[in-house]
Amino acid sequence: MKPNDLLLHVYGERKDGQWTLMCLDFTLAVQADSLAEAEQLLKEQMEMYVREATIGQDAEYADLLLKRKAPLKYWIKYYLFRTKKAITHRCSSHIAKSSPIPMVPAT
Repeated sequence: MKPNDLLLHVYGERKDGQWTLMCLDFTLAVQADSLAEAEQLLKEQMEMYVREATIGQDAEYADLLLKRKAPLKYWIKYYLFRTKKAITHRCSSHIAKSSPIPMVPAT
């Protein structure tokens, strides 16, 4: 992670062969067959969201868009499974991690 990276919280679940990942900081979600594909889709979506909210056509609403947190139940799941993984060191059908995205200063 670089000093100018924005650290975002990602929670996901695998159900019926599909991974659903959510960026808890912006309430963005994606679904894919594999974890790697879901992570890539969410990364792209988060980067585009931040870009549009800060320097794109939605910049006037940045204060609202960058404070759009997920409901409390997802934050509880995130910390529960992050703690569980830290204790057991096992992977499961859940993912809870921090994901950095680059923040480039506006010019």
